[in-house]
Amino acid sequence: MIRVLLITGIFACPLQAETIMSAEEFDAYSSGSTVYFNRRGVAYGAEQYLRNRRVIWTFLDGQCQRGVWFAEGDGICFLYDGQAAAQCWHFLETGTGKAARVIGDDPADDLIVAGQDKQPLSCPGPGVGVSFTPSIIEE
Repeated sequence: MIRVLLITGIFACPLQAETIMSAEEFDAYSSGSTVYFNRRGVAYGAEQYLRNRRVIWTFLDGQCQRGVWFAEGDGICFLYDGQAAAQCWHFLETGTGKAARVIGDDPADDLIVAGQDKQPLSCPGPGVGVSFTPSIIEE
């Protein structure tokens, strides 16, 4: 009897659905905002999404990398200044929110969206006394 309950219980629980966001959906979601990511429950980084698919990424260490994003297949790819090759991600709608996964990586390594706002990132950079705050209004 317990065996039957366990088996039927497994099939009665729906699997958490994941839907890959299209480039248009991702652009509508991210444009003009800063998105904050956690990995395994710990703050990991943030990315500011500017006009014309330009971005600024930080690991929350005060250093920022500028780049661009573009669609490739069903992925969203990022290429940052000084980087030789783009890294492509799936941005996912999950049953519990939004997440980002490097294409082909283990879901355990997903970046989970922890928040989103309209505040620009603060990018003081290494060893400098003044802060660079990129504007969402930049062209």
